[in-house]
Amino acid sequence: MSQNKTIAAARHPALDFVNTVDAWRDRWGPDLLVSYDDLLTWAERVDLIDSALSAHLWHHADTEPAEADAALMRVRALRTTLRNLFLAETMGEAAREEDGARLNGVLRSANHQRELRLVAGSFEWGWREGEDLDAILHRIAFAAADLLTSRNGRRDVRECHGINCGWLFLDTSRGGRRQWCSEEACGTHMRVRRFRERGGPRS
Repeated sequence: MSQNKTIAAARHPALDFVNTVDAWRDRWGPDLLVSYDDLLTWAERVDLIDSALSAHLWHHADTEPAEADAALMRVRALRTTLRNLFLAETMGEAAREEDGARLNGVLRSANHQRELRLVAGSFEWGWREGEDLDAILHRIAFAAADLLTSRNGRRDVRECHGINCGWLFLDTSRGGRRQWCSEEACGTHMRVRRFRERGGPRS
């Protein structure tokens, strides 16, 4: 991630995933997922996968680089779809049907890899062993679906309007009017910019 912004800005893996483009507004990029290795590093950092699965996927990607590149392209495509879906929520608009259909397509594929497990007397969802290179794609899709379907029971998703930003975040502020992904980075930069546009202090 950018050194000026942190994972805490998003507070959800699906939003943090969308934020793997350093800037969506004013300019685009750089893309922080340049390789499948980058994707593995990100997924392990946000606890979407554990170290054992990461090692398994790394070996698969190392022996089948063309497949890994194709899996990375599918992940990037989902990232754009998810940004569209969450931006619709941010702007109070209806999501586009084509974006919902794309996410549903990934979910249908991912559902074949899920299973119900009994752990310490309680049922929970798990993932089958021996997953392919789309394992991270599948986890992201379900994380995003959970966030989208919890709309009525959570805070709003918002877009940062900082210079060269556009990151998404859950607005957990007391008043629900947070504007920036990071007060220390984008918030400060925007206040300095407005100050300069007004001509600075008057004598």
